[in-house]
Order: sequence, then C-alpha cells, then structure tokens
Amino acid sequence: MGAVTFTASKNHYHRGFFPLMNGVTHVPYPDPYRPVLQSLPGEPYGETVVRYIEEQVLGKILPPEDVAGILVEPIQGEGGYIVPAEGFFPALRQLCDRYGILLIVDEVQSGMGRTGKWWAIEHFGVEPDIVCAAKGIASGLPLGAMIARKRLMKWPKGSHGNTFGGNPLSCAAALATIELIGSEYLQNAAEVGTYTLGKLREMSLRHPSIGDVRGIGLMIGIEFVKDRQTRHPDEKFRDKVVDLAFEHGLLLLGCGKSVIRISPPLCITRQEVDEGLEILERAIYLAEEAC
Repeated sequence: MGAVTFTASKNHYHRGFFPLMNGVTHVPYPDPYRPVLQSLPGEPYGETVVRYIEEQVLGKILPPEDVAGILVEPIQGEGGYIVPAEGFFPALRQLCDRYGILLIVDEVQSGMGRTGKWWAIEHFGVEPDIVCAAKGIASGLPLGAMIARKRLMKWPKGSHGNTFGGNPLSCAAALATIELIGSEYLQNAAEVGTYTLGKLREMSLRHPSIGDVRGIGLMIGIEFVKDRQTRHPDEKFRDKVVDLAFEHGLLLLGCGKSVIRISPPLCITRQEVDEGLEILERAIYLAEEAC
C-alpha cells in the first residue's frame, strides 16, 4: 500500500485500493515542459516548485516537524521521463536542511549507471540522505537496496527483516552487474546516450508530432503532441507508433501521457541505436500518414 500511495503517475494505479496509506502528500513535479505553477519574475521553475512546497504545503498543510522525508525521483520515470527544471534539487536540499527533513531519492529506474553516472542525483550537485535502488541493481533478478547515511542506520537488532533478503543468486548477479557497470557500461551509457539524444533531436526537426526530446544518458523520453504550440499530448498517436514499431521489430514502452521511453541495455552500441532509430522513424512516418 505504501508503494501504491507514493505512485501518482496515473490514477488507474490507485483504482480499487482506496483508502490509501495516510500521511502522504503529493506536489507537482518540476516539469519544465509542462509547468503548472506560476514563477516569480526571474525565478527558475525548479525553485518555484520548492517555494510552493515551503509556502503552501509546509506553511498551510503540514507542520515541518511532522514531515519525516521528501521522496522524489531524480528523473521522473513512469510519470514521463522528465528531467527536473533548473534549480530544483539545490533548492530542495536547502529546504530539507532548513527543517530537518530527510531527502530520499528513488533511483529504481534512474540509478545503477542508467544516466552515465552511478546515480542520477549526481547530475544535480546534491547528496541525498537515502537512496532507494532496485531493478538494474541485479540485471533483472529480484533485488532491492536502501542506502542511507550512517547516522540513520542505527537500528536495534531485529528492527527489520526480509524473508528473501540476501538471496545468494540475486547478490551474485548484483556483484557481476556492479563490476560491469564500473568497468565498461557507465562510460558507454554517457557516450551512447549523448549520441542518441542528438539523433533524436535531429529526428524531431522532421516530425512536428514530436513535441519534446529530453533525457540524460540512456534515460530518454520522446513526447508526442497534437500541436507544438498548445503542447496538447497525443496519447493515441504515441500508442500507434509503439504498435507500428513492434510490427517492424522494435519493442518500445510508453510512459506518462504521451511519451515513449528510450531505455536500452547499458551495453548498447551506436550501430544498434541507429538500427532502432531507423525503425522508430519509419513507425512515426507511418503513423503520420495514417493520421
């Protein structure tokens, strides 16, 4: 129930589960492509979101001393592969320090080398208090980890237990994964990710259906819109592209309202990227013709 409560990308994840866990308050993610809050003159949008948290949430709804932590994805995953707006994480770190609130980052999708650094939060120049990791940590075998500052981990013996914790097979896979990422795939994700972003931005110039291309490393989102001026999301077009790409041999996965996520294996080569992007653009052309 805790994980479902923290998830807010789509309402169907909550359907049938109410009442959800008490004590969780959501705020808008600092999406620079689709801002929902009004910035002050000259104020970076990331700072706007943090100001909203301080003035509206902590100032009117939640007493700061009753807030245990702020949980956030360094790059939003299921919500649309959104890179946060400028100024967000430095301002959020300062806010947490000011009120004694823990900064917790969810690196389940963005961590383990996905963005060309071990953790996506490293791109924003702040250190969190807790990092949550899973998925890529053991190359698909079931394993998760909570990494925290030493001062937070002084739990008495028996405070926390896990039936499957320390699974030998998953731990062996994690050790091999960590070695490969450190020796090869971290640099590959950074270099091939930059190459892929460049190719996708070139592609967007040929297709008005592409409203935005964003990402870091090999965590890239392509957002499809009905009109670039209104930025109205085009979910049906996105789904059509996914279906057509599959028919031509490319497996894609959507996220957010009208986004396709590009999150290939960290070992992918430029040649393989070119092959995939060729199929993707063919699918976009076919979808545009159908519309």
